Amino acid sequence: QVQVAESGGGLVQAGGSLRLSCTASGLTFDGYSLGWFRQAPGKEREGVAGISSDGNTYYADSVKGRFTISKDNAKNTLYLQMNSLKPEDTAMYYCAADVRLGPILWRGSYAYWGQGTQVTVSS
Repeated sequence: QVQVAESGGGLVQAGGSLRLSCTASGLTFDGYSLGWFRQAPGKEREGVAGISSDGNTYYADSVKGRFTISKDNAKNTLYLQMNSLKPEDTAMYYCAADVRLGPILWRGSYAYWGQGTQVTVSS
C-alpha cells in the first residue's frame, strides 16, 4: 500500500523561509513525476512546483525565484525550499507522485497524494 507524507509546515513571518519534506512508502521516487500543490480556503488546489523523473523542474509563475523543488532518491524524499514567503503563500501544501508523465503542475496527473502540511505566513 502506497503512503505519502508531508512534513515541515508551520507559522512563519513574511519574508521568512520554510522547507517542506515528503516521503513515501510503497513506492520509490526515482522514476516518478513528483509535485507540490497547495490549496487555500475557498480556492482550488494549484500546482506550485514539479520535478520530472529525469530531473527537470517546473514552477508556477507565482513562486518562481522564491521556491526550489528537489529530491534525494537515496532518501526517497522530496523537498520544497520556500524563501521570501508572502501571506498569499498561506495554504495547505500537498505532495503528489505518479509514474506517468502528464502535465507536471496539473493535479489530474497524479494518483498518489499525501494528507498535507499547513503553511501559514503572517504579515
